[in-house]
This record gives sequence, C-alpha cells and structure tokens, in this order.
Amino acid sequence: MFVDQRGMIMDDIDKKLLNLLQSGLPLCERPFRELGRKLDLNEEEVLSRAQAMKDGNIIRRIGGVFDSGALGFVSTLCALSVPDEKIEDAAEVINRYTEVTHNYLRGHAYNIWFTATAPNRERLDQTIAEIRKKIGVTVHSLPAIQKFKLDAKFTV
Repeated sequence: MFVDQRGMIMDDIDKKLLNLLQSGLPLCERPFRELGRKLDLNEEEVLSRAQAMKDGNIIRRIGGVFDSGALGFVSTLCALSVPDEKIEDAAEVINRYTEVTHNYLRGHAYNIWFTATAPNRERLDQTIAEIRKKIGVTVHSLPAIQKFKLDAKFTV
C-alpha cells in the first residue's frame, strides 16, 4: 500500500492501473474492460479506481494527446510572477479557460506557468490578454522555437 503526500491510499492494483493508463488506452470499444482483463478486474472496478485517483488528484485527466500544430492550432507557454497570496485566485482564473492545457506552480520568481492552445493567433492573444487583465500581472508568452517530443511516464 502507498499513501501519497495528499493522503490518498493506493494499493498495488491502483499502481498497476496508473502505470497502464500512462502507456495509453487500448484502441477498442471498451478500453477500461480491456484494462480490467490485464488486472483481473471488471470494467466497473477499473472505472471506479480511475475515478478515485482523479478525485484524489493523482490523475489530472485521461485523454488523447494531439499535435496541435498539425491540426492548425497555435500554442504558447506562458510565465507569470504572482504574489503568494494571489496564487490560488490566479490559478482559478487561468483554469477557467478551455485554451489552457497545463498549469503549473513552480518554485521560481515566475511561479505560475501554463500552456495555452487556440484555433488561431487572434484567439490565443485574446485569451492571454484576458488572463493578464483579470490577474493584473504581466503574462510572458514564450512560443516554442523548436519542439521536442518527450514521452514522460512515471513508474509507480
């Protein structure tokens, strides 16, 4: 049994499920049933365990990862320097935007970093401007110059 820093208890089956989820869902009509076969669980148990990990903030999302540029979208990495007492409010504002795909708190002068993706440059700029206005700090937009494909998996 494993207890994470938030107090969520994960057993060996949860850890195996988390490792399988990071490798990708089976491309079939009932992917959670297929995962269940690998874990000797039924589909409902797999879904229940995945939901519990999502509710416990172990899993942020389950979904596809697409090359936004190949689909005609534009994206950028943004960095903000937000006073400690305003971090929660700033994160809430940022997370309201469907254009925001990732949002991180970092131990740095620029303490909030997020990525935003939009169907066009105009919408991306509008999103960043709205966030800047609502939070009241400069939002530094850092579009990629060169892209690297990383396959980050964390063995549990």
